[in-house]
Amino acid sequence: MSAKTKRILKKLISYSGIFFFFLAAAVLWWQLRNYSLGDIANSIMSIPVRNLILACGACVAGYLALAMYDYLALNYVGENKKVSWWKWMLAGMLGFAISNNAGHAVVSGGAIRYRLYTRWRIRSGDIVRMLTLSGFTYFLGAAAIVVIGYFLVPHDIFNRSAGISMGLNWLFGGCLAAIIAYFVLTILFGRKTIKIGSMWFQVPTTKMALAQMLLGMTDSVLAGLVLYFCLTPFINISFGTFIGLFVIAQTTGVFSQVPGGVGVFETIFLAAFPDTADKANIFAALLAYRIIYYVLPLIGVGGLFFVYERWLHARMRRWIDDAKQKMPHIAPRTTKK
Repeated sequence: MSAKTKRILKKLISYSGIFFFFLAAAVLWWQLRNYSLGDIANSIMSIPVRNLILACGACVAGYLALAMYDYLALNYVGENKKVSWWKWMLAGMLGFAISNNAGHAVVSGGAIRYRLYTRWRIRSGDIVRMLTLSGFTYFLGAAAIVVIGYFLVPHDIFNRSAGISMGLNWLFGGCLAAIIAYFVLTILFGRKTIKIGSMWFQVPTTKMALAQMLLGMTDSVLAGLVLYFCLTPFINISFGTFIGLFVIAQTTGVFSQVPGGVGVFETIFLAAFPDTADKANIFAALLAYRIIYYVLPLIGVGGLFFVYERWLHARMRRWIDDAKQKMPHIAPRTTKK
């Protein structure tokens, strides 16, 4: 492949997010065209407080699970004893709070991790390996739930659209193939080193691959519970059917390259319900989910990061002041004439 072709492909991939966003926005408008903003606002206000509290609890548990991505990655590079538990929790939750909202996790969440982990004496090469493993952890867990959800979600939901039905079949086949390939790789080449680009990576063991898949599944289930608690006041749906639908919509949003899957996730989710369902209620639940799982963690963990940065800055100033006080006064040298 020529350099020019590679540049064109990179531009197409980077601009595909804009295309899918406007396409999803158009479909979303069409699905909600019969409802007013007042209808959606009233639906949000009608979500019981108990359900909102449960959704917030699931969100906290979900971000603790996301922080475990960093702990698993630190174990992978052999640096887990160098970083205190509260540090990798801060880095993990803050990194995901940013990448969930901004998209492009390697760039957005990776930048804040690079800033923190280099300060904690983790080498840049190990940080890249950590980010790579975390990416595989997410997709391995999501792929596992897509495979399970394929059998849990009634297929007549998607048979109303031939395109969605075909896409679902392709997604199931791709996820199943990816899981099998990953575990075969760990069985045949576990602990062996391979080169990807200019970086060397150690192939995880099968035990670590299993831990990755279970952690990724736990993360997706907890994220799904946030929406489930917001949705159940309006829709009677089993959790098995719901979680399969949730991960399918979430995975589609990730692959769309749209930050946070905004619009794409909602479009897929709304399309799964029949036209007789009150789409204003479903969209209200989706908005509540966005606020609880995306906006509030970004504000909360971002506030913790601000406090940490201020504390670190104050401590460095104290070190400098102490060093100045303890430094002996050295008389200037006089030169003999």
